[in-house]
Formats: sequence, structure tokens, C-alpha cells
Amino acid sequence: MRVVVNDLGVDLDGRGTDDGPARAVVAEIERAGGEAIVDTTDVASLAGGRAAVAAALDAFGRIDVVVNNAGFAGGGGTIDEPVGAELDALFAVHFTASVATMSAAFPPMRAQGYGRIVNTVSEVALDARFDGGLGYGAAKAAVWSATLHAAREGADSGITVNAISPGARTRMSAPALDAGFREGASAALDLRPEHVARVVAYLASEDAGDITGRIIHAAGGAVREYTTSRTGRSELVARLEQVLA
Repeated sequence: MRVVVNDLGVDLDGRGTDDGPARAVVAEIERAGGEAIVDTTDVASLAGGRAAVAAALDAFGRIDVVVNNAGFAGGGGTIDEPVGAELDALFAVHFTASVATMSAAFPPMRAQGYGRIVNTVSEVALDARFDGGLGYGAAKAAVWSATLHAAREGADSGITVNAISPGARTRMSAPALDAGFREGASAALDLRPEHVARVVAYLASEDAGDITGRIIHAAGGAVREYTTSRTGRSELVARLEQVLA
């Protein structure tokens, strides 16, 4: 792989810029014998996401894989007091950016009959056990839905579109984990990002051409698949049927 490392290096609240993280990743790739470039395009708009794809095409002449992993988790306010600017920022960097890069990558991928796209979602989006806040969870749910739609659009063109729901100790998640998230359970788990990266790498490979429209949770070396289904056998359905009879 020849890699475009796109990262603004923002703070945890999405503010500020620092190309240090992107340059560090490029240096790591180069030490391993690979080829990579830094791109500090802000992808949080349709134009920005398309510009990041253009950076790959300009540098390497083609694009085979897109991994949408930009994001931050804080902000949005509450139902009582939503914060519009923060909600807009969350949806821009998660949903709009993912849509933008996909829309820019689809034409060249269609032309070459091959493409792999991996979006990043979160289990807080659709799992009631977790609280993703007002904005973050909703933005990730939007990416979840866009993944399913894009998978259908790419099915006849050799393009797969999947999503990864990661659990790892990263620059973004470390403060929460180190503060005792889940009652200190993180200390007993192997939350190295490499476990997630291995799953992403497989989804981006030629061998994964039959996998599309799937949501995979990867954490601590374990993988699970998120699926949604409609049922007529729940306690709520039984209650409603009794009331409506």
C-alpha cells in the first residue's frame, strides 16, 4: 500500500491543528519500508472530503482503499440544551466527511472495477447499553446508515463498503479509559489499536471481496458482528397486540 495519512491533529474537542500525528504515522510507515504522504485537508465538508481523495489520486494515480476514521467524541449539548455549532461539527466530521470521500472515490473505483471502503462507526449509535451523547452517537448512526446505502450502490462495481466499530486505547479514547471507564475494566483488556487495524486491513484486502454492508465490532482481539432484525416476538409486541386487539 501507498498511503495518504490525513489528520488535522486536532484536540479532543475537535479544535486546533497539529500535523505532528500525521507526520509520525508517515515516518512509521516509511521505517517499515512503505510509502506515505501527509495530508492535512479538513475533511469535514463535501469539498474537504473530496480534496483528500484528490490528494491520493494526485500523488499515486489511483485509489483502491478509503478508511474513514476522522472524528472526535465530545460536545453537542443535551436534549434540554442542545448546542447547534457542536452538533454541526460532529455531523460534519463523521457523516459529511464519510459521504464526501465515498462520493469522490466511487468514480475511479468503478472505472477500475475495484474498491474497498471501511467507515468507522460506534456501538453507542444503536446499542442502548451505551450513551453516545446527543451528537456523537447520532452522527455515528448516520455513518452506519450511509454504509449500508453505499454498499448497495457499489455492489455491481467491485466496490465493498463496510464499517468497523472499534474498541481501542487511542489518542482520543485514552483519557476516558485511563479515568476508569467501565469501572477500570480497560486495565485488564488488551486494547491495542493493532487488533482493530488487522480487521480493517483484511476488509481492505482482495480476499474480502464478498464482504460488504457489514458492521464489525473489534476490540481486545475479539470480533463481533452487529446485526439488526425485526421481530414480532418481543414483550413489547405482545403488549401492543393485547392493547390494540
